[in-house]
Amino acid sequence: MFVLSKLFGILSSATNVVLLCLLAVSLLGYTPWRRHQRWLLALGTALLLVIAVLPWKNLLIQPLEDRFTQASLPDDVAGIVVLGGALDPVVSAARDQVSANGAVERVTSLVTLGRRYPRARLIFSGGSGSLTTQDLKEAPVARRFLDELGFDTSRVVFEDQSRNTRENATFSMELMEPKPGEAWVLVTSALHMPRSMGAFRAAGWTVQPYPVDYVTSGRDEDLGFDLGGSLSKLDVGMHEWLGLAYYRLRGWSDSLFPAP
Repeated sequence: MFVLSKLFGILSSATNVVLLCLLAVSLLGYTPWRRHQRWLLALGTALLLVIAVLPWKNLLIQPLEDRFTQASLPDDVAGIVVLGGALDPVVSAARDQVSANGAVERVTSLVTLGRRYPRARLIFSGGSGSLTTQDLKEAPVARRFLDELGFDTSRVVFEDQSRNTRENATFSMELMEPKPGEAWVLVTSALHMPRSMGAFRAAGWTVQPYPVDYVTSGRDEDLGFDLGGSLSKLDVGMHEWLGLAYYRLRGWSDSLFPAP
């Protein structure tokens, strides 16, 4: 199922869907239905124009980021769970230095919260979500990154077997064995927080959300004209919305769109 979910993610990417549609229309010219090719090309061009103009950050991503706010944390926090997805183990191994992406706030928040709560238990959960490089895990890269930042990594449990958000929740819970009534904090990107909260609740672990790595401002954006940027935002937004539906269908989330 892991392989099928990854293949579905690839094929459902907005950019890949556009490419496959263009390929299908191009091949139509070699079939008896080639007379429809001109109209399909015009329709496809109009669709790309709509994609380029609409503010997809507001339409797809902002509802995800606004679902859980960064509320005040309690004075006594038993532990902090940080989800992977901020570091690239493949590039890090190839270049022999830590390679981070735009979600690096996930890891830097571990440092901030770890220093704020010196007695809290800490876990970084990140294996490999890749189909081809399962031997290269994110957790060792996170350990190196935290070492370079001067953080005491002896405080951190590094979970390196998880391949998706569901496994982040279940494997971390097995390692940390949280007790009823303890206050645990979950750190991940704001747009990923609804699916993460649903997965942790389905696993039976009550956590408090600490969303980071925002990509929207919370304000309405004007119409634009940026096909590349719009396709990128569509990819990100569709990935999360389809992920929410898939997790609910599999019983990996407690609801279709988890709420506070």
